[in-house]
Amino acid sequence: MTDSKTISKDWLLPGAVCDAQSVTADWQPVAADLIDGVVVREAKTMARGTGALTELWRADWGVDDEPVRQVFQNTIEPGGYSAWHAHAVAIDRITVNLGQLTMVLYDARQTSPTFGRLNEFHLTAMRPTLVTIPPKVWHGVVNRTGVVASLVNMPDVAYTYEAPDHWRVPADSPDVPYRIV
Repeated sequence: MTDSKTISKDWLLPGAVCDAQSVTADWQPVAADLIDGVVVREAKTMARGTGALTELWRADWGVDDEPVRQVFQNTIEPGGYSAWHAHAVAIDRITVNLGQLTMVLYDARQTSPTFGRLNEFHLTAMRPTLVTIPPKVWHGVVNRTGVVASLVNMPDVAYTYEAPDHWRVPADSPDVPYRIV
């Protein structure tokens, strides 16, 4: 454990700042400024003789009490993006299973205690992390790498073809204070 009060400061460069804690002792992300209702949980990967196994979602994690009603994978080409969208009733549970993606969430819920807050996550298959997005939170992903990336979503409500619970605004919407492209 590092105790900053007992460390000699004669080696520090001007303006040097100590990193804030980013994970707990059990490797769960520390994220004190999450949008209300958002849950982030890093998954653990178990090496096996033939590869690796990663649990992406379990009810006993206590992330939420809603069932998984659909599972889908979405590939995103280099430079590709999907933004901005939100759901009136569905909960998204998203993890990256190939490559790297930047995911951004925006809370436009006027009655939310985190109204106006942005969350930005840099997600990678190397450290699988589940991001649970509550209804009415706008979100988008972008692939800023040079290789294809893929995500898996396990929403609590299956996509309804006849009446989609999928609301969109353009990626460059002036109503979202983040430029995803």
